Amino acid sequence: MIFGALLKAYRRYSRDYIVCDMSSNAKRVANRADLLDGISEQLPSRVAVLLRLLVKQMRRSDVSRTEVEVLSILSDGPQRITELTELMSTAQPTMTLLVKRLEGKGLVSRAQVAGDRRVVLVTVTGAGASTLSAFRTRAAAAMRADLDGLSDRQVRDLAGATEALGRFVDQLQRRG
Repeated sequence: MIFGALLKAYRRYSRDYIVCDMSSNAKRVANRADLLDGISEQLPSRVAVLLRLLVKQMRRSDVSRTEVEVLSILSDGPQRITELTELMSTAQPTMTLLVKRLEGKGLVSRAQVAGDRRVVLVTVTGAGASTLSAFRTRAAAAMRADLDGLSDRQVRDLAGATEALGRFVDQLQRRG
């Protein structure tokens, strides 16, 4: 199951943290350090695997995962090619080709900024927004189907972990 390893790690770390001898400050600090090490080492790869498995479940020939990521970024507002390049950690020529492909599909539009013809602003189109919305709907349905097989406790554990992860991501975004 997609969440098996994630839940196993979460339970192990949360159980160790909760069950530890609270009378020993040194043990509590060491245990927290172990928890932080485990989360730091495992969370990024687990999230990446989760996303790959989810995308694999819902393969579509008309839009790739990378294209969906660009559409998702653009759903927050127009971006310069250079900004997209930074956000996606790609080379500028790669991003330019990706944007041209999305433009060819009618999912984004490009326009030069008045006063500086070197700057290209990329905007998601209505078709791009619809494609992104449909992808997110299918992703949620696929995720829901996987989650349905979990026990009530696993669902509660994952809901708590999801809330904590959301708060953590919000903090990181505010730091910029």
